Amino acid sequence: MDTEIDWGSLPFGYVPTDYNLRCEFRDGKWGDIEVSTSDTITIPLAATTLHYAQEIFEGLKAFRGVDGKIRIFRLEENAKRMRESAKGLRMEPVPEEIFREMCIRAVKLNERFLPPYGSGASLYIRPFEIGISPRIGVKEADEYAFIVMVTPVGPYFKGGFRNTNICIMREFDRVAPQGTGRWKAGGNYAASLGATHKAHSMGYSAVLFLDPKEKKYLDECGPANFYAIKNGKYITPKSDSILPSITNMSLMTLAREMGMEVEERHITVDELAEVSEAGACGTAAVCSPIGEVDDIDTGVKYVISKDGKPGPVTTEFVRRLDAIRHGEEPDVHGWITFVE
Repeated sequence: MDTEIDWGSLPFGYVPTDYNLRCEFRDGKWGDIEVSTSDTITIPLAATTLHYAQEIFEGLKAFRGVDGKIRIFRLEENAKRMRESAKGLRMEPVPEEIFREMCIRAVKLNERFLPPYGSGASLYIRPFEIGISPRIGVKEADEYAFIVMVTPVGPYFKGGFRNTNICIMREFDRVAPQGTGRWKAGGNYAASLGATHKAHSMGYSAVLFLDPKEKKYLDECGPANFYAIKNGKYITPKSDSILPSITNMSLMTLAREMGMEVEERHITVDELAEVSEAGACGTAAVCSPIGEVDDIDTGVKYVISKDGKPGPVTTEFVRRLDAIRHGEEPDVHGWITFVE
């Protein structure tokens, strides 16, 4: 069956697909995996996900390769991170074998929505877990639903691979020190909506948040990790409040392969004046180059890209990632899961 989608102009958004996979944790064990054609769920009015934000999720992508094969990028790391998120929010961790099987089956069942090779689009996989036990009184659930849905997506930032401008605003914090920032919890993203809305209204693509304690160091770049190139080194913020990005982890590996030193450390705001490249990286954003960072509070503008073009290192990062994910270069790191 043909799918009438203009792959080349596909936005990063939700397109309903045919199937999703579901599995519930009840009576102390995970049940059978079920295939559903419904795009709704039924849960109790007092479910902990609705009242106490027991909700975590992941994001990973499947790609059609140059050889026609379907590849999922770094599935095992997403499964691992989701288990860590579950522990952080007192939820039941999803076993890797269940996570793996449901992601692969969701891709296979919805294969007609997988964008073709060369389109620049991909099939976004969204596994999520919610607490479904009814609770009035702050307490974790003992019953959970794990669901995997997929949707075809284009680039996260409009305009594709080109520089975007971002801003620093100190009136907002993304998360609290020692809070939930290290886990992929829905509440973290809800907390960023106000700052993001204001940034968009001012013409910026994202907010570069500062550390919530001292407001001295760079934190996350909206929905993504931040990295920069300084004196030939790859530098990226290190903090207990930052989500460990799997894309960032991959870029650090590529940077070392390219002969660069890698530093995970505190990065002060004024260091932005000394970097030659910067970017926002994550499964959704992939590797989005930053042209300028405007500090709204001080009026200082940090012009990262002097010629207005993405830098050579970031460009090479994207080329190498795309080549691995599409089977154009060998996967020497074991990052790829094939969907047979």
